Amino acid sequence: MKVAMTIAGSDSGGGAGVQADLKTFAAHGLHGVCAITAVTAQSTVEVRDWVALEPRMVVAQIETVADDMSVAAVKTGMLANTAIVRAVAEVVRRRGLPHLVVDPVMVAKGGQRLLDKGAERAYVELLFPCATLVTPNLAEAEAVLGRRVRTLDDMRDAARALHALGPGAVVVKGGHLPGDAVDVFFDGERFEELRVPRIETPHTHGTGCTFSAAIAARLAQGADLLDAVRGAKTYLTEAIRRSYSIGRGHGPVDHLHPLRS
Repeated sequence: MKVAMTIAGSDSGGGAGVQADLKTFAAHGLHGVCAITAVTAQSTVEVRDWVALEPRMVVAQIETVADDMSVAAVKTGMLANTAIVRAVAEVVRRRGLPHLVVDPVMVAKGGQRLLDKGAERAYVELLFPCATLVTPNLAEAEAVLGRRVRTLDDMRDAARALHALGPGAVVVKGGHLPGDAVDVFFDGERFEELRVPRIETPHTHGTGCTFSAAIAARLAQGADLLDAVRGAKTYLTEAIRRSYSIGRGHGPVDHLHPLRS
């Protein structure tokens, strides 16, 4: 049984964060483990409040699991502040944790900020150089690069610029653009557009978490990086197609759909 780790925040509503990641790992036939970085008071409507854990406790979770199990891939989600970003980057390097997929979570779907402003530089300077892949959405790419990313050409330029910051590869996610859902992959040599017809639904809570977790899951199983990204896109598209309404806001995607097929 392969083991995949998520280092991320807890979503009390169950649609994103650690909860989404663990369901995604289970759907891929993996044993999922976690290091919780923050606890959010969250629903389909809002992130009402959140509190970050002490960095030492985040590191303790990672090291306790890594001392006992062979972790085949890791993904990060909400890291909350500079101290946690720094601590996670240090332990990933020191322990040689493989196949690191960095989802630079900064803002919730409802607009609530999930990362201290100063932590953006820590991502770039400390965590991106450790990453096999980074998966920013348009807003996150804009925040890191300090410029607008609003077109497909902008996404290609952003992918190239983000790759120059040190990660092995980049996927700039274009889900917020009109038209087909297009993501741009770049690994320093090749561009690949991942395009699928848009599924019209408001129930897309947790899509970013789920996509990065699915990529990590496939890397843990031995997939080539681009194949892992393609497969994760297919998995996520079907999860969105099967998304459901629960609560009064944005419902979650169906993470467990492969188990019900």
